[in-house]
Amino acid sequence: MGHHRTSALCSTTAIVRGGKFGERKSGEAVSIPQGGWSGPPSAARSSNSAVVVLVVVAALIFVVVGVVGVVVVQKSNVVSGVAMAASSEATPAGVTAAGAVRVGDANAKVVVRVVADLQCPACKQFEKRNAKTLEDAAKNGTAIIEYDVISFLDRASSTQYSSRAANASYCVAGQDHSKYQGWFAAMFEQQPAEGGSGLPDSKLVEIAKNAGYTDPSVAQCITDRTYDSYVRDKTDRVLNGDVNATPTVFVNGKKLDSSQLSNGLDAAIAAAR
Repeated sequence: MGHHRTSALCSTTAIVRGGKFGERKSGEAVSIPQGGWSGPPSAARSSNSAVVVLVVVAALIFVVVGVVGVVVVQKSNVVSGVAMAASSEATPAGVTAAGAVRVGDANAKVVVRVVADLQCPACKQFEKRNAKTLEDAAKNGTAIIEYDVISFLDRASSTQYSSRAANASYCVAGQDHSKYQGWFAAMFEQQPAEGGSGLPDSKLVEIAKNAGYTDPSVAQCITDRTYDSYVRDKTDRVLNGDVNATPTVFVNGKKLDSSQLSNGLDAAIAAAR
């Protein structure tokens, strides 16, 4: 794949129901096959069953070098380092009714909602640029931050990393929100490249422990993929709403445009106070 400079949005540029997956040409929408996302690895599935997920060819929100590609892979019935998901449809603790992790003063006048996929390269760039702004806003009571983690980039790895990482988000969220922003930043700092195997569950457990989530139940939740079904259902709801790209950011319910995102969040938060 050739390299060039780009400043387009990172994740979904358009979402179209129906059709087939294929290579995305410049300006082309990416279609979603009927049926939605695949579930976690299952011994009952044959080794040649395809992972049915939303595939996205992304470009970075900020000026960076390279084109982000998505690799389509076949899923075997055994994935190293990935446990079977829990059979019951668990609902995570410590999140809003919409499934967001809230950090900050509940009485703050400004609400910042960040919709992100932990496999999304532009989300990594967004986090790098805005992490301190969001941490400071939560700490000083200026704003309450809602981290709305979704998963639609499973096809960018051979181990469904996107949904495993999203599951980990809900595993840590139920423990201590004061550590969540540190964990969120660490996940992007160690984000695996698209087209590979992603981080193994053991590494996700290690990142959680290093962020202060040392309770054994967190590690168990990560390896069991306790919230896998919840993640997929929530992702469907979000993408059927007013989100068609990541990162997508709302300030007091108003979606920010790409120019506002590229300028950083300080001005948008200040204007909403």
